[in-house]
Amino acid sequence: MVRDRTQEVLLDIRRQLVAELAPLRFSHPVTHVYNPLDYAREPHEEFVRRFARRRPEAVFVGMNPGPFGMAQTGVPFGEVGFVRDWMGIAGRVEKPAAEHPKRPILGFACARSEVSGQRVWGWARETFGTAERFFARFFVINYCPLVFVEESGRNRTPEKCAPSERDALYAVCDRALRRSIEWLAPRHVIGVGNFAEARARVALAGLDVAIGRVLHPSPQSPAANRGWSTAARRDLAGCGIELPRARVDD
Repeated sequence: MVRDRTQEVLLDIRRQLVAELAPLRFSHPVTHVYNPLDYAREPHEEFVRRFARRRPEAVFVGMNPGPFGMAQTGVPFGEVGFVRDWMGIAGRVEKPAAEHPKRPILGFACARSEVSGQRVWGWARETFGTAERFFARFFVINYCPLVFVEESGRNRTPEKCAPSERDALYAVCDRALRRSIEWLAPRHVIGVGNFAEARARVALAGLDVAIGRVLHPSPQSPAANRGWSTAARRDLAGCGIELPRARVDD
């Protein structure tokens, strides 16, 4: 089946991404680097096998995992409750090779909630009702799968890495993103935030795909805190993507 082939190609790309990222090293203040594509492989692969398909209307591209989202579940924006209860995904989550004491990986036992994931998947549920209806039109991936943890336990985003380290990281992630989009062949690629949009424009240069952006759902964004769902609908409409009215059933 074409769908099965799509899933396996994406998983092969992810496995190669893990292998190419493994030799990279990052300097102070980063002291720990987590890759949930590795230690949370089971739920991540279940996510891809259940929901990936060729030629979706759009692929949303996030930046990198949050400490209480994909870092715990292996699913992009993977707030535990939504992944487990709305998507119906579970699976074994192991430990990264080196774990920061202030950022433990608890998997689906993690009691802390990822605000960005709550907003993204809460909007998807309000708009489409079921995960199956959402993924019939869309898919979601992260540009970079790595979590960067500083000595203090603070999360560090990819663009704040040292220039030489950042360039090596971008080269690997650009290749994986381009291969993923070449195979998925969506009409639109939507960066979730400015960073993801900018990397998509570099990585996907020359491909026949429309690239746009939605506001990042981070709680550090005043605009997102004023109503991310409304902003996302407005941004998607500006990209030419029409959505149904919000629903609360299912």
